[in-house]
Amino acid sequence: MRPRPAQPPRLPGPRLTGLGGGLFSGTLMFLLGLIDQLLFGGSLTVYGVLFLPVCALTALWVRGGDLLTAPVLVPIAFAVGLLPLADDGGGVAGRLMGLVTALATQAGWLYGGTLIAGVTVIVRRIRLVKRRRRGSPAGPAPAGPTGQA
Repeated sequence: MRPRPAQPPRLPGPRLTGLGGGLFSGTLMFLLGLIDQLLFGGSLTVYGVLFLPVCALTALWVRGGDLLTAPVLVPIAFAVGLLPLADDGGGVAGRLMGLVTALATQAGWLYGGTLIAGVTVIVRRIRLVKRRRRGSPAGPAPAGPTGQA
């Protein structure tokens, strides 16, 4: 018997569903927004820098079947995390206007993080398709059109 060739070690990581990825990124960004407000006085630059690794982690940890949800989830998480940072102009209308203003002025961070998630998802999808074409098992078999594996 020949020994099997050594495979590179796989990075352990959670496999989140689309909903789990949304809860992960939204909750984490909200907590980072609160921490930013407490420690840095609501610096939107610090918030934007913290957003980038959250995008990468969300795109890396989402399941193969839910890959396309990651680039949709991270902009929503960005907006959720801005809630504690948005200027409070008084009342709901003032808070909403502060949120819209923060989204407009921080669009670069938002687009950058979404791009990171999108590129990561595309690379993961290409690797997944190549692995399936070679016939190596990449996990459970995909569900067929009738919902059966």
